[in-house]
Amino acid sequence: VQLQASGGGSVQPGESLRLSCAASGFSLDDYAIGWVRQAPGKELETVSCRQSHNGRTYYGDAAKGRFTISLVKSESTVYLQMNNLKPEDTATYYCATALGTGCPAGRPHFASWGQGTQVTVSS
Repeated sequence: VQLQASGGGSVQPGESLRLSCAASGFSLDDYAIGWVRQAPGKELETVSCRQSHNGRTYYGDAAKGRFTISLVKSESTVYLQMNNLKPEDTATYYCATALGTGCPAGRPHFASWGQGTQVTVSS
């Protein structure tokens, strides 16, 4: 499993970013895949996750209504569209796969992780 995240950057509050995660070495049908973030001095937080067996998506409270996870199987790429960004969204964002087809409940117990991409939201 290899995951390559990209698309981070510095934006102002209210702006949008789209993160990409290029997946290789496995099929997106095999594992649930999600986005996890870590802000300085804070714990890992699951932002969003998509189950592979039924396509059901989950969002953390901070992401609901503003972020959307999607994937394009033909590109083996998972996206995280982030709208109306806030300073508290500043963090390093990671894409990660679960152990199986379902998303981990509670803490972000993902099995495989890509390198992070930094998102900074500041005026």
